[in-house]
Amino acid sequence: MRSPEVILKNLEEKTKNKSYRFERLYRNLYNPEFYLLAYQKIAASEGSMTAGTDGKTLDGMSMARINRIIQSLKDHSYQPHPVRRTYIAKKNSNKKRPLGIPSTDDKLVQEVVRMLLEAIYEPNFSDNSHGFRPNRSCHTCLGQIKRVFTGTKWFVEGDIKGCFDNIDHHILINILRRRIKDECFIELLWKFLHAGYLENWEYNTTYSGAPQGSCASPILANIYLHELDIFMEKMKAEFDRQDSYRKPQKAYAQISGLLSYWKRKLKTATTENNEAEISRAKGRIKELYAKMRVTPCYEAIDVNFKKIQYVRYADDFIIGVIGSKADAEEIKKKVGLFLKEELNLIMSEDKTKITHSAELIRFLGYDISVSRSKDCMRDKNGNLKRAWYGQVKLYVPKEKWYSKLLEYKAMYIKKCKNGQEVWKPTYRGKFINMPDAQIVSQFNAEIRGIYNYYRLAVNVSVLDKFYRIMKASLYKTFGCKYRTTYKHICNKYKRNGEFVVRYKTKAGTKEIMFYHDGFRMNQKPAPDFVDIMPKHRKYTKKNSLVNRLQAGRCELCGRDTDEVIMHHVRKLKELKGENEWEQKMIEIRRKSLAVCPECFAVINSKF
Repeated sequence: MRSPEVILKNLEEKTKNKSYRFERLYRNLYNPEFYLLAYQKIAASEGSMTAGTDGKTLDGMSMARINRIIQSLKDHSYQPHPVRRTYIAKKNSNKKRPLGIPSTDDKLVQEVVRMLLEAIYEPNFSDNSHGFRPNRSCHTCLGQIKRVFTGTKWFVEGDIKGCFDNIDHHILINILRRRIKDECFIELLWKFLHAGYLENWEYNTTYSGAPQGSCASPILANIYLHELDIFMEKMKAEFDRQDSYRKPQKAYAQISGLLSYWKRKLKTATTENNEAEISRAKGRIKELYAKMRVTPCYEAIDVNFKKIQYVRYADDFIIGVIGSKADAEEIKKKVGLFLKEELNLIMSEDKTKITHSAELIRFLGYDISVSRSKDCMRDKNGNLKRAWYGQVKLYVPKEKWYSKLLEYKAMYIKKCKNGQEVWKPTYRGKFINMPDAQIVSQFNAEIRGIYNYYRLAVNVSVLDKFYRIMKASLYKTFGCKYRTTYKHICNKYKRNGEFVVRYKTKAGTKEIMFYHDGFRMNQKPAPDFVDIMPKHRKYTKKNSLVNRLQAGRCELCGRDTDEVIMHHVRKLKELKGENEWEQKMIEIRRKSLAVCPECFAVINSKF
């Protein structure tokens, strides 16, 4: 069989022809190489050892298990298990978000389906879409807002009510049928959509929605909401209005004309060496430049200049309008009508707001506004310009870093008699039994995490307040661990003004330093916040999971075997080394072990 890389590349080439309809997709599900790629990706995820409704996990993976899945797909007896429904807390809300946990076998099939759908649809997705896509993230979305929303007068904050739970299956399938002409593949997608879920051991049928937690649900949601992206592109083409030359308002044009006149006078006076006229011309030019800097170039509302900009991250979107409030209200109405009539989705009236761009709006955890500052800076010619007027500004909301301190339990709030609140750093009890280096590493990770996300903000320096409390909490944690004073901790660990912990490794003594890199604004998206997507490689590493599965050798007893079974554990640190296989996994420092059927039976008998 052909390699998955070749197949996916061919699909990407064919998708450039927007009228092309894909046939015989289903046969790719017979290729074991696809499942090995899927297995490699799923094994690296944190939820790989979470059991679905069938009670199975990634433990016990083998080529025989993959072949059984392929055979059931060939004879069309494959039936996805209902997902196990659980609930996770929503941020800044008392509500909980439903999460579906599929079985491991279903995860493998869904991941293969996701690869095929991504190869077909990803090249044609809109540049305005940023959620769950390769090399895109919250940062790329915010960067686009900062780049193209310049001069925006009104923001339309879009929020779709229960988007993932209310995706219409029939509409989704009809959208897929525009590009896919393979009813076997469509039938498989129907099976996943109608698999249902178990909640409190009670089966429930799913009539709408894409289960959150499924491997395929993000790409299916993007395919569904791509219709909104297309609609917004058409609306933009109809709404945008710009003359070939945008005329400045009369007052500004008069100043500009006088400025040109006095510049000519200055040139003439300089040629004639007329000192009095030169001095007079320079004075008038200076006055006119000062007057120009406080005079708006264009009218606040120009009927001959209208524009809209649009970006979307998952089911959240924002529209920037250069126009009147009536224009913004009309756009909101049209978008709501399209979602209801074409996609059977409802826009949340409470969360979908029209806000003036001078005010702050919250999007992807940032506060966003358009600057009205008339402060000036000099251009390359030395002339003062209103460089910030109309520019998009991103800010760190105070409650974001404030709530993180409370979440980490790095501080508590003391109320004084006069009603004032005082923030008091405190020790973190759960870190006391950790090694010193691990404590510092954990604090550093938390500080870098919030900084890397908010590095685009103009006021990112406010995180210095967050840092100072975290630093005091670190000192108190060490003080509590060793039952000593702040002064003693400083004398013991500080080197040249920095908090340094030394620890021993096989390579010798190393040092880890508490975070001290500051908080500077950085316009480049942080690599850690780019959506992680699988990278398909032609050649895998020697000791990769797939190569170990296909090696035909038991890593425990050393015998050659026709069938290798992969044994997985959730966390390596949970192993105590009480038997041979635990000792082996600790030795090779892997959460997986390739074993023969006999050794696998012995391992399972020990549980």
